[in-house]
Amino acid sequence: MSRALSSRTLSVWIDRDPDAVYAFLSIPENFMQWASGLADSLERDGDGWVADTPEGTVQVRFTPPNPFRIADHWVIPPSGPEIALPIRVLANGGGSEVTFHLFRLPEMDDARFAADAEWVERDLATLKRVLETRQPGA
Repeated sequence: MSRALSSRTLSVWIDRDPDAVYAFLSIPENFMQWASGLADSLERDGDGWVADTPEGTVQVRFTPPNPFRIADHWVIPPSGPEIALPIRVLANGGGSEVTFHLFRLPEMDDARFAADAEWVERDLATLKRVLETRQPGA
């Protein structure tokens, strides 16, 4: 029987239309503008993506564009299990709530999990800044 991983849901409110936020998030090339926790680089490799991380080169796959505003991605390290990183864009008032679900991996101690959560919060703050300063339609 498998054991559930503990997790945290982190979110940020963005003063932009949810469809515009999702349109930005649905383009993998845009991740490098805000997701510093993903990798130092991200490049297309055939039907997938390859990222250079401090732990080495990893494969990354993204949810295809969809009408549900789901912008999940998965990191596939050379060894070890695939890591799921769910992202949702929800309408909230006149803007958007972007949620990021962070799973605690089995080998993570409390300090590493807390550091990962802080990193995601910084990345979400960067996403907010990037999207709120962009011209609509850009």
